[in-house]
Amino acid sequence: MTIKPDLSTPIPADLGTVHFVGIGGSGMSGIARLALGAGHRVTGSDVRDSANIAALRELGATIAIGHAAENLPDDVDTVVVTGALWQDNPEYRLALQRGIPVLHRSQALASVIAGQRLVSVAGAHGKTTSTGMIITGLLALGEDPSFVNGGVIEELGVSSASGSGELFVVEADESDGSFLLYDTSVALITNVDPDHLDHYGSLEAFEQAFVDFADRARELVVISSDDRGATRVRERLSHARVLTFGEAPDATVRVHDIVTDGPVAFAVTHEGREYRAQLRIPGRHNAINAAGAFAVLVGLGFDPQRALDGVSRFAGTGRRFELHGTVDGVSVYDDYAHHPTEVAAALSAARTVVGDGRIIAVHQPHLYSRTRLFAKEFAEVLEQYADETVVLDVYGAREDPEPGVTGALVSERFEHPEHVAFIADWQEAADHTARIARPGDFVITLGCGDVYRIVPQLLGSLEHERRG
Repeated sequence: MTIKPDLSTPIPADLGTVHFVGIGGSGMSGIARLALGAGHRVTGSDVRDSANIAALRELGATIAIGHAAENLPDDVDTVVVTGALWQDNPEYRLALQRGIPVLHRSQALASVIAGQRLVSVAGAHGKTTSTGMIITGLLALGEDPSFVNGGVIEELGVSSASGSGELFVVEADESDGSFLLYDTSVALITNVDPDHLDHYGSLEAFEQAFVDFADRARELVVISSDDRGATRVRERLSHARVLTFGEAPDATVRVHDIVTDGPVAFAVTHEGREYRAQLRIPGRHNAINAAGAFAVLVGLGFDPQRALDGVSRFAGTGRRFELHGTVDGVSVYDDYAHHPTEVAAALSAARTVVGDGRIIAVHQPHLYSRTRLFAKEFAEVLEQYADETVVLDVYGAREDPEPGVTGALVSERFEHPEHVAFIADWQEAADHTARIARPGDFVITLGCGDVYRIVPQLLGSLEHERRG
């Protein structure tokens, strides 16, 4: 079993020396970077080396590769963990034995950001992109915000930073309710698409968490006008100041004239005036994300045209439609999409730029519960938006395996089975993909597990196939 975070654990007034178990992830590494910037001594461990770990070491962190009890310093004051760790992790077990406070990463972040004017971005999809857009917009406006994002912002090369300004922008995770820990000033809700029901138990509880999150915001709530779940949440809010964004005719910030031929272009209308923009990234959904970021910035009092121009500078984040290489005209991308709505958005964005080529999706289902609940929906969107699909086995993350739940649950629901293959072995999957790919095609890996690690195998198989 994985660790079930206890968000009621008291947060120490001073974290002191902090040890991060699983320090290499984008979220954990971002918090560790902030802790270092705040003057804390930071140690940590992870199962493998990475660029994030190298960057933290340069900043002064002491990091071990592999998890072992001896990694835990004798003088550590606080241990920070994620819900992805297993309960038998030796560093976690030793911390409990010593009586050292063990915090979920969100609690550590809440400690680091305490007292800041916080912009919190929540939603089932679009959080990382929307957070990146707000940060990029603020920087373009001459602000110097602190931030923690769920992915590396392309033009900055980091997922977190300590700024000198009063604003702190954070991607707030709703998956386990931890977004309720933050003392939020401005809340952005991108959507309330049903997800994480394994934690909440019901759609009603899931949506109530967003109601609570929004109503606690000190200054402003910005919420989608289009998403059905967001509409239900909006109707239940008691907040005095709410801005909506989307394509709905009555949206405070209305998006229209969306052109998806290449990098997406669009217009927004706000308070009777129209503003136009073209992003540096593709996808209709990114026009909507940009409108939400714009609404946050104008809600904070910034000039609308300058705010939209700033948001338009955003060039993407790591693992969001990220190109890794091209072999003989076949381009290999990676995307974090792991929910049917996200998969549809990623693949439809790819469709706008692939031209005459085909889209070959390499899908890694994430979580046994999500695969069981959404197998049919995954099959539908993959079949609709991709020309060919390769389904890998489930990445269980924090969950124990469920009997009978494999990637085959998705592939078996295709109406046209000739366009899908369930292949559990990664090398076989890479070789199969290389055989069916042809010049002009896009191969896109999809999932928030470790599917990105198959990319070198895909590129290698493509090179071998072309040489053969």
